[in-house]
Amino acid sequence: MYRIGIDLGGTNIAYGLVDAAGNLIKKRSVATDRGASAEELTEFMAKKTLEFIDDCGIKRADVESVGIGCPGACDDERAVLVLTVNLPFRNTDIRGIFARFTDIPVHLGNDANCAALGEALFGAGKGTRTSLTITLGTGVGGGIVIDGKLYTGFNGVAGEMGHMVIRKGGVKCGCGRKGCFEAYASATAVIRETRIALAKHPESLIGELCGGDPDKINAKTAFDAMRAGDKTGTRLVKAYIKDLGEGIINYINIFQPEVILIGGGISKEGEGLLKPLRRYVFRYSYGSKLLKRTRIETAKLGNDAGIIGAAML
Repeated sequence: MYRIGIDLGGTNIAYGLVDAAGNLIKKRSVATDRGASAEELTEFMAKKTLEFIDDCGIKRADVESVGIGCPGACDDERAVLVLTVNLPFRNTDIRGIFARFTDIPVHLGNDANCAALGEALFGAGKGTRTSLTITLGTGVGGGIVIDGKLYTGFNGVAGEMGHMVIRKGGVKCGCGRKGCFEAYASATAVIRETRIALAKHPESLIGELCGGDPDKINAKTAFDAMRAGDKTGTRLVKAYIKDLGEGIINYINIFQPEVILIGGGISKEGEGLLKPLRRYVFRYSYGSKLLKRTRIETAKLGNDAGIIGAAML
């Protein structure tokens, strides 16, 4: 038997055929019609799902379930997409609309939660009972897996990893609060701080790396400057690791997971990020000198984590 995983995004919708061992056998991506209504988009997903199954050369009866990872708040039990920010879904009955086209069971989950589940079951968290996955991208997303199952809270939206305040009265976050983890640990935050640093220190290597154009600064620029021995870049990275570490320490103190997995673009820094991060976290997390330590590792499945996790919902 197989499962279909769907990663619903604002730009593309990715489909994957996944077997029981979590292997992604075939994948396809189509553009998201941003002008379509919620019902039209859901009908489109359903039709494309059936086309994808046929193109995979398997029978529809061989598909055990369809799982959809969505960028928003989901009612997992009823497979209702309650709210999305960049797409038009509002209390949309995804399962009910799919049922017009197929009797294959449909499940729904937040996309970051799906990625966390994929990593926990078949990625860098495989073999653990408790894991947290944190995605450092435009924002900070993530998910919590306990005993092989997602923890989503009583209303299905637990795991908003980025919206814990680490600096009261700090930088305003997109959620409206000030000082959120996301406002300091995301790639967006790194870019903001790098641009501020360049304005204060135009002599920094950062200016050369971006060709004198602040708009060309990315989340990697400060790390590149640090590796080249630039003092401003080094200060930026040290400050970033401290902010990232503060959030991770809070997660460890609350959940004491076996492993925390770091995903997203910044995770590509690898041990250059993780080694100093571990030092900071282990220095300040509760009981770390006496208790077993939470491992901090890079997520392994990349962009496929969401598809594989959605298939396993």
